[in-house]
Amino acid sequence: MKNGYLSSWAANVSPSPTLAVDAKAKAMKAAGEDVCGFGAGEPDFDTPAFIKDACAKALAEGKTKYAPAAGLPALREALAKKYVEENGIAEVKPAQVVVSPGGKYSCHLAILSTCGPGDEVIVPAPYWVSYPEMVKLAGAEPKFIFAGDDQGFKITADQLREAVTPQTRMLILNSPSNPTGGIYSKEEMEALVEVAVENDFYVMSDEIYEYLLYDDVTHHSPASFGPEAAERVITVSGFSKTFSMTGWRLGTLVANETVAKAVASLQSQTTSNATTFAQFGGLAALERPDEAMAAVREMLVHFDRRRHKLLDGLNAIEGVTCERASGAFYLFPNVASLGLGVEEFADRLLEETKVAVVPGNAFGAEGYVRLSYATSDEVIEKGLERFASFCANL
Repeated sequence: MKNGYLSSWAANVSPSPTLAVDAKAKAMKAAGEDVCGFGAGEPDFDTPAFIKDACAKALAEGKTKYAPAAGLPALREALAKKYVEENGIAEVKPAQVVVSPGGKYSCHLAILSTCGPGDEVIVPAPYWVSYPEMVKLAGAEPKFIFAGDDQGFKITADQLREAVTPQTRMLILNSPSNPTGGIYSKEEMEALVEVAVENDFYVMSDEIYEYLLYDDVTHHSPASFGPEAAERVITVSGFSKTFSMTGWRLGTLVANETVAKAVASLQSQTTSNATTFAQFGGLAALERPDEAMAAVREMLVHFDRRRHKLLDGLNAIEGVTCERASGAFYLFPNVASLGLGVEEFADRLLEETKVAVVPGNAFGAEGYVRLSYATSDEVIEKGLERFASFCANL
């Protein structure tokens, strides 16, 4: 065997570009450089104290052993109740719920349990960077449908119908969206789900940003559109973005019982289970909703202020246009008219002005860059000044 041999899976998978940008910015900061980082995909707030206390209590009480592969029974019951009462899914049994080590792993397991060689997975673009790689790791083929800012970055039911083939196994939906912050309306979402029901394929609905909403918009879960939808929709989410728990690695998945059982089996042979004491923190978030939602509302006040500041600042720059986004904590401005490819734009912006953004081609969208406003007002103000100066001098 040659030294350094890699499997075809490992050789063909790409590292996460969003994590790479954030890591580079952090390394530059650690070296003493004054970097304005807009690459982070995580809230810049602490986990609510009562959630940390619940985890600490579990640790103190010795809750450090293996948990069931699908998650603590009490947490699965609480999640089943949440999806019925909050998301409007008619019926969710605890047996349909799997707790995983992170929303990303929930996505991976959803795809791995239902898709394989010869299957096509429809991925609307712009997309979260990990979706295509997850599809490839399952041996399936990603098939992209692009929706630009003229469509609010949202695909239509007509576009979806045109893309469907006999090989279509799954559609991936992400609302609110990373990287655009866009949100599908109830009518738009229902029309897409109807296509899935008509053609009998799965929908993976990534709802990790479901509570991060502005402008009085409402989140709609595809699985809530009747029993045929609920049978085909795999709802994935987690605690990371809502409760600022990205490092806890605590994700969720809701599916029909056949898929949920397969997901739990896959997890039992890979990670075994989500970290036991972390699950007690997640349980506290669900069992104490008044405190949990108060923390979320406080975070949203800051995010909304920053969103307006960043949006207004970007749209004031000649050659830059940015759609108003009503979800998550990202903006996705169009910089195509400035004449640079987005990778060169992002590289030069970081090297010349110490402003870190993620190039849009990482999300399947040439001509755009992603900025996260999960950062301080000071960084936003300083970063906008540098961004504007850079654009003016191109």
